[in-house]
Amino acid sequence: MELTSGTLVYLLIVVGAAALVATLWLWPRLSRQRPLPVLGRLGLLAVTQVAALSVLLLSVNNAYGFYTSWDDLLRPGKAAPLALTSGRTPGAAPESDKLVQPTTDGGLETVKDVLPPGPPEQVGRVDSVRVTGPESGLSDQMFVYLPPEYFNPRYNRQHFPVLVALAGYPGPTLNLVEELELPQTAAELQRTGQMAPTVIVMARPTVAPPRDTECVDVAGGPKTETWFVKDLPTALRSAYRVGRTGESWGVFGYSTGGSCALRLAMRHPEAYRNAAGMHPDYTVPNDRWTDGDLFGGDAEAAHRSDLNWRLKNLPAPSAALLVVSTHAEDDYPATEKFLGTAKQASDDHPEFLVDSLLLPDGGHSFETWRRELPATLEWLSDHLAPPQDREPRP
Repeated sequence: MELTSGTLVYLLIVVGAAALVATLWLWPRLSRQRPLPVLGRLGLLAVTQVAALSVLLLSVNNAYGFYTSWDDLLRPGKAAPLALTSGRTPGAAPESDKLVQPTTDGGLETVKDVLPPGPPEQVGRVDSVRVTGPESGLSDQMFVYLPPEYFNPRYNRQHFPVLVALAGYPGPTLNLVEELELPQTAAELQRTGQMAPTVIVMARPTVAPPRDTECVDVAGGPKTETWFVKDLPTALRSAYRVGRTGESWGVFGYSTGGSCALRLAMRHPEAYRNAAGMHPDYTVPNDRWTDGDLFGGDAEAAHRSDLNWRLKNLPAPSAALLVVSTHAEDDYPATEKFLGTAKQASDDHPEFLVDSLLLPDGGHSFETWRRELPATLEWLSDHLAPPQDREPRP
């Protein structure tokens, strides 16, 4: 039974309730002060408490997505690689199969109507996969939306643009499907011609749970930036027909995922030329969620991850960014500051583009992010360059 299974939670609730009833019924019979009755009372209390605590911990984990599988919990980063037999790029090296593997993790089966019923060539498909990164040593579960055109024989030699979508911290990848309704929205936009056929990869920034690594290479810790910039694109290109250059790749997200998206594109436009941040931050925090200073006291590394500092002290990147927020957000002054700094930088560097979508109201919530999502996807689609690397015909 999977760690994130709702059935497991319900089963433990039944066990806890049964243990409580058994305790009430058996307690008078175990009231004698002898070793066996005392052990019996301790056993009943232990079973009841463990069941109740397990229900609490599993419910919190399912809500926030700290661990997505038993391997994630018990053997972090040690998931055994399997071969992905569907969607592989023809001619890919056999060794590349180890980087992407099908999995039942993630809880996709718990969401109804992710896509309309029908064959993949008509409605597309959402895969649940586990990606392993050889350079960072990290591994995580994610979802991959493939548009109907991906399965159309007319496009069987076509590479597709890619959007990497990042959830917030510490939410699970499933929030992108269940709460943000990303594949559902993207499929409708593509069906109506408002968005080009695009492969969408849904991931979470919490690849080293429960720590918030802010998508940077932590000093003496997980190399999250390496994971997103090098490992993830390499793995996806080994298994799917997707673009080979950063011009056809974009990254976006909400909350911490939006912060990561802007930072990745500004620091590595060769990997992600386009990015959108929905209600992001512009600096890397130092708090209990990051478990202290992510840079190990390296002030220079901290500065380079501060988006305002970068624009004031380093050449602006050749990237296109979209900042999405509302005037009602608590951190709206920080957004105004960043947009002002970005405008000055773009005046000196025409290849650096920053647009903004600022709604009059709305908070830090899925309700607001769902309102902003269609326009965000349309903007990204308009800026993703069609891959120029179609496979040659024999």
